[in-house]
Amino acid sequence: MAQSLVYNRKSFLLQIIPVMLCFFVMGFVDLVGTASNYVQKDLGLSDSQANLFPSLVFFWFLIFSVPTGMLMNRIGRKKTVLISLIVTAASLFIPAFGDSYGVMLVSFSLLGIGNAIMQTSLNPLVTNLISGDKLASTLTFGQFVKAIASFLAPVIAAWGATTLFPTFGLGWRALFIIYAIISFLSISLLAATPIDEEKPDKASGMGECLKLLGRPFIFLCFLGIMCHVGIDVGTNTTAPKIIMERLGLPLEEAGFATGVYFIFRTIGCFLGAFILRMMSPKLFFAISVIMMLAGMGILYACDTLTPLYAGIGLIGFGNSNIFSVVFSQALLYTPNERNEVSGLMIMGLFGGTVFPLAMGYAADAMGQVGAVSVMTIGVVYLLYYTLKIRKI
Repeated sequence: MAQSLVYNRKSFLLQIIPVMLCFFVMGFVDLVGTASNYVQKDLGLSDSQANLFPSLVFFWFLIFSVPTGMLMNRIGRKKTVLISLIVTAASLFIPAFGDSYGVMLVSFSLLGIGNAIMQTSLNPLVTNLISGDKLASTLTFGQFVKAIASFLAPVIAAWGATTLFPTFGLGWRALFIIYAIISFLSISLLAATPIDEEKPDKASGMGECLKLLGRPFIFLCFLGIMCHVGIDVGTNTTAPKIIMERLGLPLEEAGFATGVYFIFRTIGCFLGAFILRMMSPKLFFAISVIMMLAGMGILYACDTLTPLYAGIGLIGFGNSNIFSVVFSQALLYTPNERNEVSGLMIMGLFGGTVFPLAMGYAADAMGQVGAVSVMTIGVVYLLYYTLKIRKI
């Protein structure tokens, strides 16, 4: 009996570790904010031109989320995740051959496509390993692992730009090569991991998903996801620009602002799993949104480093659990149509396209305070959404 328990635990670890490494690879999408700032510097782009990169990455969520659900039903979840990893690895190797505007557009497009497929298929894959009351905490831990990759991106880029890799001509693009190698490791481990999958659910079509937008609460949830991702990508991209604009620091130093955001988002992901067990989602959501609103106020008013870091940290912590609350609210509202709702909520990640584009044009016209104004609109909407949250 004891030997059987030890074997089962070892077998579970051999399955869950490759899956958690996939969550780490999922976090690679957040390098787009750091990378777009370096490309802007290298090529002398305007804010609106540079913000096309994160917008392009998240555009593909609009296109690929529902088709990915249909693909999973045809070939299985594990194979779908493997496809996403292959596309991601390919996207990360492309910048090794240059950082021209066209090359980076292709790289970021493939990164967005790979991540859209992964976001849609990886969470369902976890349900083949974990069920019941342990599922939520496992998915939360996966988000924590994902956040670590997001936090490391600006650190590795700055290291590559200033230390070892200039010798080899890569500079900050060493970030892409390091993450590509990790992606290939993830492919190898997941491919070698046996995972039993239940019979796929019936595929959902685009029409079935879009019909759900006619339900007012689902539409509110969809907009909530768009605002969450828009603020996430927007802060990731804009925080270093605010530091450079107001303090005159070089990008290699100002890029740490992105790290501050992801440090606090990582802490928020970790603590959120425990806080939500003790506090109602509505109250925790309200506190989180108020923290983001305070952070935006600091970004408007302050021009010294420590308060700016504090504001960025407040936004990072506040935004860390918005997705999980909105997503769960949508699923609980339509328990018989969870497949359709899941696809629709993932489509809401398209907010990562809308917000950076609007922020780029606002920043060109008004400076970075214009970009902060666009994000603040998203925070105000989430404050309104707080009033609509239902008891679970």
